[in-house]
Order: sequence, then C-alpha cells, then structure tokens
Amino acid sequence: MERTARDEGGGPGPVAGPVAAWRLALGAAVLLALLALGAFLTPVYLHNLKFQRYVSVLAEDPKTRGRDDSLIRSSLVDKAEELKLPVRFENIQIVRTAEAVRITVRYVVHVDLLVYAVDLHFYPGAGSR
Repeated sequence: MERTARDEGGGPGPVAGPVAAWRLALGAAVLLALLALGAFLTPVYLHNLKFQRYVSVLAEDPKTRGRDDSLIRSSLVDKAEELKLPVRFENIQIVRTAEAVRITVRYVVHVDLLVYAVDLHFYPGAGSR
C-alpha cells in the first residue's frame, strides 16, 4: 500500500464535506442583519463624534470664557440641530472656573430598528475638570 503525506500527518487533514444550504443562508442572514444594524447606528455615532469635537473646540477657545452661557448653549443647540441630534438647552451644563470653561452635554438618541428600538445615551464634554 502506498503511503501519502496525509497518512503521515503532514497533509492538510480530512477534507470537510459540502456545507449545508441552510447554514449558508443563516450565515448570510446574520451578516446582513449586522450590516443593517451598522447602517442604522453608524450615522448617529459619527454625528456624536462631530458634536464632541465641536464641544471640545468651543471649550478650549479662549473667547468662550467671555461669552454668556446662553450664547454658548445657543451655539451648541444650533450645531446639534445641524447634525440632527436631539440636544436641548436643559441638556447642557456649563461650569466656569477662573481659568477654564467646562461644558457637558447629555442627550439620548432614539433609534428605531426594524424589530427593535434602542435609546443611545451620549455624554460629550470638554474643558478642565
């Protein structure tokens, strides 16, 4: 009898049989579900990231220390509206110290998925603590 590399443990091992069609369909369905979830959630997270950067720039700007709190809040609400984020005046907390301005924003984005709804909580903030 002729010996092969597989018989001696040097080969790739046993070859798997064909994958059942239902397993392929299930795998494709799970992959599509994850892609759909990403399509719904990614824009919200990207908008929050842009808003966080705006809050950081605003808090670090030396001119912000001289501005009234209502002007800062208006600027933040306007930027949030531009990004389609549900930020209201009462969601914004501004704390002033002698050397810095600390801005904290807390808001919730409600996302309706096809079979489930989720509330995403965001807490962007910037400035000295």
